[in-house]
Amino acid sequence: SVPLLQAAGKKNSLNLLGLTEAELEEQFVRGDGPGGQATNKTNNCVVLKHIPSGIVVKCHQTRSLEQNRKIAREILQEKVDLFYKGEDSDVFKEKKASEKKKQEKKRRAKENLERKRQFKEMQQLEKK
Repeated sequence: SVPLLQAAGKKNSLNLLGLTEAELEEQFVRGDGPGGQATNKTNNCVVLKHIPSGIVVKCHQTRSLEQNRKIAREILQEKVDLFYKGEDSDVFKEKKASEKKKQEKKRRAKENLERKRQFKEMQQLEKK
């Protein structure tokens, strides 16, 4: 099973719980990772905390502070939705469905590989 808070990503769920600005605590910090001077000298990494649940999201996906603020809010909204709704959350259901699809694709690929192997064996036997 999927750990609940790891299921949040960038999903297009419309049925999420709403967040109010009063519940949020926002900080701007220096990002880390590759990027050199552009990363090390600017405070464009957003740390967003949902005070009632204690969930914290750190977003440094772009160089733009405004885009990072928007992305952080989307991710936090999904995590809060997962926190309160659990397995009834749309985000969790989407993640489960995509995992199931991925497993099915893997299974089909394995079957095809096995068929190809058997076909080659048959060809080898016919040559002898």
